[in-house]
Amino acid sequence: MNRDRGYRFLEPTALARIKNLTLAARGVVEGFISGLHASPYKGFSSEFAEHRKYTPGDNPRYLDWRILGRTNRLYIKQFEEETNLIAHILLDTSASMGYAHGAGLTKFQYGCYLSAVLAYLMMRQQDAVGLTLFDTQIRLEMPARTTPRHLDEMMRQLEKVQPSHTTDIGATLHRLASRFKRRCLLVLISDLYDESEAIERALHHFRHRRHEVIVFHLLDRAEKEFPFQETATFVDLETGERLQVDPSYVRADYRKQIEEFLQRYQRLCADCQIDYVHTDTAVPYDHMLARFLKKRARL
Repeated sequence: MNRDRGYRFLEPTALARIKNLTLAARGVVEGFISGLHASPYKGFSSEFAEHRKYTPGDNPRYLDWRILGRTNRLYIKQFEEETNLIAHILLDTSASMGYAHGAGLTKFQYGCYLSAVLAYLMMRQQDAVGLTLFDTQIRLEMPARTTPRHLDEMMRQLEKVQPSHTTDIGATLHRLASRFKRRCLLVLISDLYDESEAIERALHHFRHRRHEVIVFHLLDRAEKEFPFQETATFVDLETGERLQVDPSYVRADYRKQIEEFLQRYQRLCADCQIDYVHTDTAVPYDHMLARFLKKRARL
């Protein structure tokens, strides 16, 4: 993974901040490698998946001697059930994620940086990571893999996509819950602007299928504080609906509703034993992630 400095969403300063941190699974592991995660499996499946570099402690029984003879490098044959953990990053690409107040990052850009550094971190742990981009539909679905080539393609895809379309988070997550056959770690990155009841049912569906879930709930600070002063026309980025508003007239009620919105997801995730991380895009993503990983490690 020595090509990371050429990627837009992998910043050396962010990688330096999280280099000594880990994202360990709590209760969802399907793999064999000893180390960060305990595994229920006691051997390898018969279905070959890919190679990975040999690390001290690996069983030499699974060395690929042909590669060693050709390249004088040590590689381990990796099988379907060998990875420490299978993780899928689910990134919301709906139009509302394209919002930014002022010159800061849009929610989508923030989500891309977060997705990239999480993928890098987990692959460095030899975990398999997949990437799903969605709005009303699944726009991209990359299966979980561990190779540098897979990370390269993931970074390239993040650089190509732009937020667009309306959203249907609840229905899309339901479809994904049925697609992930093996228990895995699911990382949802979204502003969660959809019918909360539909999202609640989808998150329950994930937990019913025994997936571990982390929700990164992203908002722009202006969406929380509503700092606007002059009467203005606000445009819904997904529907195009326009509404003229006097901010002083609606500010108090708006702030109350947005606080209730955040508290609802906080309670829901707590009830479902889902890690819930709310942040606004003014908080550096690497600082936020480092704090979360340290807190998760303590727990």
